[in-house]
Amino acid sequence: MNDKIREDFPQIKPGYIYFDTAATSLKPNSVIEAVNMYNRDLSANINRGMYYQSVETTNLYEQSREKVAKFINAKTEEIVFTRGTTSGLNLVASSYGLKYLNQDSEIIISEQEHHSSFLPWQNVAKKTGAKLRFIELDQHGKITIEAFKRVLNDKTKVVVINYISNVLGYINPIKEIVNLAHEFKAIVVVDGAQAIQHIKVDVVDLNIDFFAFSGHKMLGPTGVGILYGKSSYLELLEPIEFGGDMNEDVEKTNSTWKKYPTKFEAGTMPIAGVIGLSKAIEYLENIGFERIEEQTKLLYRYLISELLKIEGIKIYNLYSDTGIVTFNLVNVPSHDAISYYAEKNIALRSGQHCAKLIHDFLEINSSLRATVYFYNSIEEVKTFIDVTKEAVKYFKKIGF
Repeated sequence: MNDKIREDFPQIKPGYIYFDTAATSLKPNSVIEAVNMYNRDLSANINRGMYYQSVETTNLYEQSREKVAKFINAKTEEIVFTRGTTSGLNLVASSYGLKYLNQDSEIIISEQEHHSSFLPWQNVAKKTGAKLRFIELDQHGKITIEAFKRVLNDKTKVVVINYISNVLGYINPIKEIVNLAHEFKAIVVVDGAQAIQHIKVDVVDLNIDFFAFSGHKMLGPTGVGILYGKSSYLELLEPIEFGGDMNEDVEKTNSTWKKYPTKFEAGTMPIAGVIGLSKAIEYLENIGFERIEEQTKLLYRYLISELLKIEGIKIYNLYSDTGIVTFNLVNVPSHDAISYYAEKNIALRSGQHCAKLIHDFLEINSSLRATVYFYNSIEEVKTFIDVTKEAVKYFKKIGF
């Protein structure tokens, strides 16, 4: 990717290497300006005023909904704005799971899941008596169709799965899983937080029932997310938050709600974030997912090939489908190692990455995660490799 692209991201500065995109992406100038424009020129609420600023804000907000819908090939009314992936996944679990599941129900899930995907359904299982069934992972930590079939049965009511693992970077066979689940009349809830910035998602082609993702993973602002749901299911779901503008009528003893998606958007929404998200989508579309994939894979392959030359490194996902590289310095706790990188002004992630179960599967307490994306460069990878070599020597010298 050329320097012109990197100039679009003011967070990229000399001497600073950002390899933490799986946690949150950098933001281009167009997104920053859209957020600033709202705060500077409008700063009004939606659906509440007839003055120019309020009307314009409402128009921009709904135009963003239309843009998101087109981006994933959904109907406009199937797009619910949330505060993030976590919020969307919790909405489905709390509204659908608690109402429609019981002790005769089974929920299929995997050890790959982010806590925001796993914990809501663990809570549903505890409260309803439903049983959690885990897809057995293969030796690399991947989900296979054969393993999925082994836990799928007539009691399966919900399948909860990530499109791409935030620790291992594997793309899961979502379309095949959805087709099989639907044969048993089970719904499929997909965590798309790590996929939306890498893959062109078509919810109609995939036939997904629910799909959640976050703006901040895809060049957009923090505090805004999307829950896509099929119209038939959004009609069934009851809101779990109540407040301003989501109600149709309010009486002392009973109230009614507006039609979806409005019934799920109580109170003042993350308006600036929604407007900024629209610009993030435009940016991704202008670059194109083919170019994004090409650059990301180029950097990933080079990074992996160089890491493999270093003794004292353990890599856990040699077969990642994205720019995620999860590793450790041998015998060095990740929280100690991350301090070395931080001192060198390299941004990585250390810990369990909100995904303890996959770390249990890998039989490790925690890990380091480096993520490359299209706005990174070969020069940054080379610097990272040099620092990693220095880190291995340093920790050996002090007795690790």
